[in-house]
Amino acid sequence: MRIKIMKKYTIKINIDWCKGCELCVAFCPNNVLQIGDDRKAEAIREEDCTGCLVCEYKCPDFSITVIKIDK
Repeated sequence: MRIKIMKKYTIKINIDWCKGCELCVAFCPNNVLQIGDDRKAEAIREEDCTGCLVCEYKCPDFSITVIKIDK
């Protein structure tokens, strides 16, 4: 049996605004984000996002937006 996990949220990151401070990475309770080779935030495990919005609230540069996906 194969179980398909549906994403409930998508994370948009404005890389032009992101300064790579890592606050979003540090505060994400589900380790959804990481800092990439370009020193910018990236969503590597978007399927684990619970929509808590901590990353969005903690980002001092307003570069992260969490969007709920309607089914």
